Amino acid sequence: MQRLAITSLALALTLVGGCGGGGGGGGGGASVQPASSVQAASIAPIALSAAAYVAIASSIDLFQVKAAQLALERSQNPANRAFAERMLSAHMGTSQQLNYAGRRLNLLPSATLDPQHQAMLDALAAASDFDNAYRAQENIVLEEGLKLHSSYAKSGGSPTLRPVAANAENVMRANLKALRGSQ
Repeated sequence: MQRLAITSLALALTLVGGCGGGGGGGGGGASVQPASSVQAASIAPIALSAAAYVAIASSIDLFQVKAAQLALERSQNPANRAFAERMLSAHMGTSQQLNYAGRRLNLLPSATLDPQHQAMLDALAAASDFDNAYRAQENIVLEEGLKLHSSYAKSGGSPTLRPVAANAENVMRANLKALRGSQ
């Protein structure tokens, strides 16, 4: 009976979770919810909830940090190594900003990659031509991040997260320019 109640509650929270807009912010004893519990595999032109934005943005940041660390270990190209150092610094910063803002809304950024980013990181780790694979994946993820942050900065529902998204948009844009200029 207790198992059925827990399953029903989880299903109800899953259904309602995608409908919310702001993730709270003022409620008295609200518990902190991990943003990764929100299903958000793709970025559609529809408005994202604060929880979905935090989940996707935290996965992008975590991918960028882990890919940069891998590049510093495996890259033979000095330009890629320099770019990886830039990415590590930039995304540690955006991750800290997202963490701070998310906590203000009782949303914890995920400490794990979403399945798409995990698969990309696994493929990168196994790549025989690491340097080319790294650059190709960086291009994909930076464009994904640019679209996400740009969209949320313009029309996101959380006034707390919109400035974080605007800053991250600028970071993504600068990193994409650096990637394309450092070949």
